[in-house]
Amino acid sequence: MYKITDLYDLNHTQASSYLQKYEYPWEALKGIKDVIIELGSSLGDDYNEISEHVWVHKDAKVFDSAYLGAPCIIGARTEVRHCAFIRGSALVGEDCVIGNSVELKNVIIFDSVQVPHYNYVGDSILGYKSHMGAGSITSNVKSDKTLVVVKDRFNHENIETGLKKMGAMLGDYVEVGCNSVLNPGTVIGRHSNIYPLSRVRGVVPTHSIFKDLDNIVEKK
Repeated sequence: MYKITDLYDLNHTQASSYLQKYEYPWEALKGIKDVIIELGSSLGDDYNEISEHVWVHKDAKVFDSAYLGAPCIIGARTEVRHCAFIRGSALVGEDCVIGNSVELKNVIIFDSVQVPHYNYVGDSILGYKSHMGAGSITSNVKSDKTLVVVKDRFNHENIETGLKKMGAMLGDYVEVGCNSVLNPGTVIGRHSNIYPLSRVRGVVPTHSIFKDLDNIVEKK
């Protein structure tokens, strides 16, 4: 089962020290709100606190129609575009794109991540330079409302998270195709690609191409 150090280069997030406390990335989901408030109170003059517990870097661009809910941090040179809806508990890194009509909730977004068009990302962690194609979403609650289990069929391992809400853990450089659904408990290894219109569940190995659940091939 992939651990935090298997998925992420922690040099590309302000949450580095926080994430190092945990073995698996989903263990960090419960404390995102508190760590944002803690980080925000120590940010320097390069950030403006535009409302209580909402910090935006002076080099970031936030469109007037975007909504920034508390707490959140928006990093340097990041664009938050038209009608983006940041519900709160969002730590967004540097050089990111949060696009039109994108919704974020309880997330850590590493540097240089793009969620540019009509994405929902909730209770998730997106690694460095990962990209979600237009309309792709993280589903974070099971239809039967039971607790999420991360299933790794390649290593014959299942881990009970104890969480009712868990979206997806995307490793660094992951590419998610347009209109894909990442089901609760999805973990995608570094440098992997997801075909458009995919329904992804469980663990996708690193350096893989996901075509469907029964057709996951190694990148050449």
